[in-house]
Amino acid sequence: MRQSDEWWRGSVTYQIYPRSFMDSNGDGIGDLKGIAEKLGHVASLGVDAIWFSPVFPSPMKDMGYDVSDYLGIDPVFGTMADFDAIIARAHALGLKVIIDMVISHASDQHPFFQQSRQSRDNPRADWFVWADAKLEGSPPNNWQSIFGGPAWQWDPLRKQYYLHNFLKEQPDWNFHNPDVQDYLLGVMRFWLERGVDGFRLDTVNYYFHDKLLRDNPGNYLDWSQDAFRPYDMQYCLFSKSQPENLAFMERIRSVMDEFDARATVGEVGDTHHSIEIMGQYTSGKRLNMAYSFDLLGPNYAPDFFRSRIEEFFRKAPEGWPCWAFSNHDVPRHVSRFIPHAKDRDALAKQSAALLLSFKGSVCLYQGEELGQTDTELEFHELTDPEAINFWPHTKGRDGCRTPMVWQVDKPNGGFSIANRTWLPVKPPQLARAVDTQEAPGSVLNFYREILALRRAERDLRLGEIAFLDLPEPVLGFTRGTELVCVFNLSAQTVACDMSGALLPLLAQGAKVTDDKVDLAANGFLIARRTPN
Repeated sequence: MRQSDEWWRGSVTYQIYPRSFMDSNGDGIGDLKGIAEKLGHVASLGVDAIWFSPVFPSPMKDMGYDVSDYLGIDPVFGTMADFDAIIARAHALGLKVIIDMVISHASDQHPFFQQSRQSRDNPRADWFVWADAKLEGSPPNNWQSIFGGPAWQWDPLRKQYYLHNFLKEQPDWNFHNPDVQDYLLGVMRFWLERGVDGFRLDTVNYYFHDKLLRDNPGNYLDWSQDAFRPYDMQYCLFSKSQPENLAFMERIRSVMDEFDARATVGEVGDTHHSIEIMGQYTSGKRLNMAYSFDLLGPNYAPDFFRSRIEEFFRKAPEGWPCWAFSNHDVPRHVSRFIPHAKDRDALAKQSAALLLSFKGSVCLYQGEELGQTDTELEFHELTDPEAINFWPHTKGRDGCRTPMVWQVDKPNGGFSIANRTWLPVKPPQLARAVDTQEAPGSVLNFYREILALRRAERDLRLGEIAFLDLPEPVLGFTRGTELVCVFNLSAQTVACDMSGALLPLLAQGAKVTDDKVDLAANGFLIARRTPN
């Protein structure tokens, strides 16, 4: 295998949320031409690839994660010619292009589902997951939907229930049917032939379900403090993460290997054994990378990060992780981690240095490079079904999806000339516009610095990681044989003893004297060991 074929190993991918990146036509919604217009900004960061959320035709019940046509572009985003232009522009800038592939479920408007629901004996009758009601009319088992209520919807036309792990408008494909697998692999092949460099596989562990439709047991973890939906009260032993999924991961890999230098990254959505599942899915001839939600929560403690990384490489020495602190499904990490900081910008810089020092690949979410925070929205401003269904117990996902801000003195932060954008731009976000952060010392320029260091230092991308036994709240580890990374994950000043002389490569609030390092609040040091 050529080294260039493994470009994804140790790579950094920048996630674009198309509705919120740049609006080129003034309708208040971001689009493909807008993405192409702003790719220069992404390239200036020094990342390796972009990933953008779905742009396929969709009724937008779940903002594009309900696909009605896998082989087209939704008019709200543009045309196939606009998509091709992004591929060309990105490649000219040295960026790989990864697209979101949402194949665990489709839209109920997909023509194959519309055909499937017509009868129990049509050519696509078993392309989705159908089951009879119990004798008294209730759903076939106790599985719950993530967005609230049972994971089963009664269809009066077919007189059966169909499975939907998410919205009722998102029926699950039946992966136990080989024809379904073949069809969806053909969809992937279509986009690979179009020039994409890989796929982010949405909810990759939801593909298969238990054929016996056995009830899920109760959640043995302590969910009582955080649960706001019945879904959280179950251990989803039978509704997802089934063993049959492993063979399908191998089928995906076979398709990818038909093309040069392509990559996959799977999203593992599971509160139980997620790190172990990541390892299973990336070992052998399966996916190239996987990530979970483990690092997308509020935990910002040394022992937590150490345990997640060590567990992955212990259980999957041949696997490969992709770590992220933020994405379009969770509150922005600066807002989540702020209890551990005195200064927001210092936290934004430290969390970037921390993430980009971990062994594995990394995904950054648009706006992270600005130190962006979650937007506070009122109920009437929401679009996210999760927030609408569970308000006020959750604020949902809209807060992290508000438009990218480019120019502080332009309407809507330069995102759009529309009178109203699909989600509002508010003053706290506007204050962090790109054009306000071109000065030295900004969060934006720090991201460029740390990404340049990661490119320059092979060990930061590919070197082995070994954790140092340092007292809380300090997290320390080595990368390769020479690099030492030390982080004070607190709002207090700390000091720690280090063995050997250190040459700082990048630091914040760090003072090195002899064998000691003093770290200010959210201070850190990335250094090279030097001969005594």
